[in-house]
Amino acid sequence: MTRKAGVGPASVATDDTSVVEYLEAFPDFFVRHPQLLQRIRLPDARNGGTTVSLLERQVEVLRERNRQLDRRLSEFIEIAHSNDELATKIHRLTTRLVHARSLERVVDAIEASLREDFEVQRAVLVLFREEPVLAARDSRFVRLVKRDAQDIRGFEALFSSGRPRCGQVRDSQRDFLFGAAGSGIGSVALTPIGPGGSIGLLACGAASAHRFNPTMSTDFLARIGELIAAAVAAE
Repeated sequence: MTRKAGVGPASVATDDTSVVEYLEAFPDFFVRHPQLLQRIRLPDARNGGTTVSLLERQVEVLRERNRQLDRRLSEFIEIAHSNDELATKIHRLTTRLVHARSLERVVDAIEASLREDFEVQRAVLVLFREEPVLAARDSRFVRLVKRDAQDIRGFEALFSSGRPRCGQVRDSQRDFLFGAAGSGIGSVALTPIGPGGSIGLLACGAASAHRFNPTMSTDFLARIGELIAAAVAAE
C-alpha cells in the first residue's frame, strides 16, 4: 500500500510561495482569466464573517486609500489656514510696533497685540534694563530685572538654547512670572528676546494644559521674539 504524503504547514507555505512567485512572474494572469476575480472569495470581517470577491476587496482597499488621502488633505488645509491666520496676526503686531515711538509705546503695542490678536490669557515681558518710566508703571505685563538676578538663573537653559519652549514650567519660574495668578496657569510658552536672551524673555500663559504643548511648532514664537527684540533695541 502506498502512503499518501501528508499536507502540513510546511507544504502549504511552499505552495503559497509558488503561487506568489507565479503571479509576480505573470502579472497579467487575471487579465487572461477575468472570471476568477469574481470566483475568488475573501472573508469580510465587517459583515459577520461573510465573503466578498477579490474585485470587491480591491475596490474597498482603494476607497480606504481615498479616505486616508482626504483626511491628509483636510489636515494640510487646516494647517495652512492656521499658518495664514498666524501670519496675519504677526503682521498686525509688526504694524503696531512700527507706529510705536517710544519704549513705553512699544510695550503697550506688544501687550495689546498679545491680548487682542493672539488671545493670550496671561503674558509677561521681562526686560533686562532700567527704565524709570516703565518702572513707575503699575503693570503686571512688564517686569524690569537685572540679567544676573537670582530669579533669572532658572531660565539659563532657555537662554542657552536660544529657542522658544512650550509646556510646563517649574513652580519657581511660574511664581516669578505670574505671581499669585500662577496657580491658574496650565501651560506656558517661553521666548528668549535677543541673542541668548540678552534683552529679556516673553512668557505667555494659558489655563489649558494643551494650549502651549511641547509638540507644537515654535517658529512663529521665534519670529515674534525677533520682532520684539528689534523694537525694544531701537528705543
